[in-house]
Amino acid sequence: MAAVRIDPAGALRGTLRVPPDKSLTHRALLLGAVSDGPVRVARPLESADTAATLGAIQSCAVRVDGDLGDEIVIHGVGLRGLRASGRIDCGNSGTLMRLIMGILVGQRSGTVVLDGDASLSRRPMARVADPLRAAGAAISTAPGGLPPVEVTAGMPLAGTVHDLPVASAQVKSAALLAGLFAEGETVVSEPAPSRDHTERMLAAAGVSLTGEGLTRRLTGPVDGIQLPDLEVPGDFSSAAPFLAAGALIPGSEITLQGVNLNPARAGLLEVMRRMGADVEVASPRRVAGEPCGDIVVRGGAELVAASVEAQEVPSLIDELPLVALLGAHAQGVTVVTGAAELRVKETDRIATTSAALEGIGLRLAGRPDGFTVEGPGTITGGRVDAAGDHRLAMLGAVAALASGTGVAVEDFACVAVSYPGFARDLATLGAAA
Repeated sequence: MAAVRIDPAGALRGTLRVPPDKSLTHRALLLGAVSDGPVRVARPLESADTAATLGAIQSCAVRVDGDLGDEIVIHGVGLRGLRASGRIDCGNSGTLMRLIMGILVGQRSGTVVLDGDASLSRRPMARVADPLRAAGAAISTAPGGLPPVEVTAGMPLAGTVHDLPVASAQVKSAALLAGLFAEGETVVSEPAPSRDHTERMLAAAGVSLTGEGLTRRLTGPVDGIQLPDLEVPGDFSSAAPFLAAGALIPGSEITLQGVNLNPARAGLLEVMRRMGADVEVASPRRVAGEPCGDIVVRGGAELVAASVEAQEVPSLIDELPLVALLGAHAQGVTVVTGAAELRVKETDRIATTSAALEGIGLRLAGRPDGFTVEGPGTITGGRVDAAGDHRLAMLGAVAALASGTGVAVEDFACVAVSYPGFARDLATLGAAA
């Protein structure tokens, strides 16, 4: 793959709107489809995954006006109004396949086969199908619990207690969505926190959810829902590289407008504050139950090491490579534990982050479930191999901006997986990639 050389930057200054949040776009499309009337969604993310979700609801006879990336109007057909049959192509979107299972089981009739690309066909679906079957749904999978998944609607559903063995926002979401149609109380308990976008959006649509701690309760069947009009806030993970760059480069001041600040997603902010970074939230507000606001980061503060432990990891799992880079510039030893999931991301991110830092003169000591980084170090230059991982490509870019002589980033083009306009937005702040 071709390498892109990125030169060091002076102070980064300016205001950006990062791409809209993918998780919220998926959920707005799905809940808008089964709302009792039209739902206007501004700034829905345009991506292959969200296009698959748009196509899925359209294949269920839901009319959608407008285009992803701009503004759409979803003409909701009611909670039980989807007309689904045949095959739905989920592309590469596990979120779509798992969440729509929870909606399809509650429709009045029809049999649907959920399928996807070669990558999605290797991802486990039994962990969603099994809880739904326990509630009475008719679902079958391919051998090994893999796609394709066949869902037959029209079966009576009963409220069920689901004690999930592993924390999973997607499994929890599917169980709660099925609970909208079930007779009685659906209870979902997790062993650890997971993201709660579905619960927040259901509540915004008028669904009563109760429960404390790691347990959620929903009493069904629900007569109907109505998602309010919304503008999808910016994705925190897309904002994160700019937060790290702004903190590392003296004289920088970057404002990131309208970013999703869900505590289950925005853990990097707290870690950066513990490290001494100058970062603040302005104009806080709520969108469809989600906290959001403008984030301002300023460079020049002296950073100190911090520890990240298991209970905090889910809120910043995608940002841990950036924590490693910040730690390499901080006084002391930064320690991350309880992050074994990094081993099974798009790459083994512990191994690839270690290789990336070593390629630019920094050191990361990998552990089975995390890493340690001793700082402060200095980036004089070198190469970072993104290895097809968009998060590592952005890490390389941030490292280059904070370096002495620049960094060559191999396979930089893979940033397009989550942020096609990343290089353009860097340029607006005074950097070149």
